[in-house]
Amino acid sequence: MSYLTKVREQNPLIHNITNIVVTNFTANGLLALGASPFMADAHEEVADVAKMSAAVVLNIGTLNEHAIQSMILAGKSANTHGVPVVLDPVGAGATAYRTEITHKLISEMQITALRGNVAEVAHVAGEQWSIKGVDAGEGEGDVVALAQKAARKLGCIVIITGKEDVITDGEVTFIASNGHPILTKVTGTGCLLSSVVGAFLAVGGQSALEAAAEAISFYGVAAEIAAEATSGQGPGSFQIEFLNQLALVTPEVFLEKSRLQKQ
Repeated sequence: MSYLTKVREQNPLIHNITNIVVTNFTANGLLALGASPFMADAHEEVADVAKMSAAVVLNIGTLNEHAIQSMILAGKSANTHGVPVVLDPVGAGATAYRTEITHKLISEMQITALRGNVAEVAHVAGEQWSIKGVDAGEGEGDVVALAQKAARKLGCIVIITGKEDVITDGEVTFIASNGHPILTKVTGTGCLLSSVVGAFLAVGGQSALEAAAEAISFYGVAAEIAAEATSGQGPGSFQIEFLNQLALVTPEVFLEKSRLQKQ
């Protein structure tokens, strides 16, 4: 049984502490996929929400002290109750503050998966890579080797998304080649992807790496189909159709179109 099927059958509750730019898009994307979003960041309840959830997704896109404390409370509760935690270090490296907070979150809890672009992951792992705002700049280096090194250093699954996506635990590595450039023209597609990874990890059991790899490839397949269906119409039409395809792509279509390879 595919992890996609499990997500749709189990309807896992995904606790998101995310940024204000993408909250609606993330919730709609999870609903389309078949998961159940819970968007909660009040200090008074985040530990309880994390405890009852099947995964917790932390996203530092719009940082403030309230959100940071909520993330720490939720992450620690998730660790205590065996709930996987996904961290999206949006813009790590763009400012010293973002990098510092990312390191603080990692030191305060055990992260199951770190998902970001190559510059974000590099800065989290203490490596150098240029960054422009929340986007990776031009850089030269071995992205696969960087991901593997980061995974070993941080003790978690590391996912670097870009033209090709790298998913690794430092020992076993997958390369996903699905996706479409128009994803970069819709804000929040990376943030939603981190939450989709959370939904797949929620049903992945002991096969977290495989579940994360399928999540990345599935997301890319949905984007490809949506881009083809809305060719020439622009990012607004793509965004709506992409949500449709998150709901419509079947395990059979995914298997047919997936370009996921184990290294």
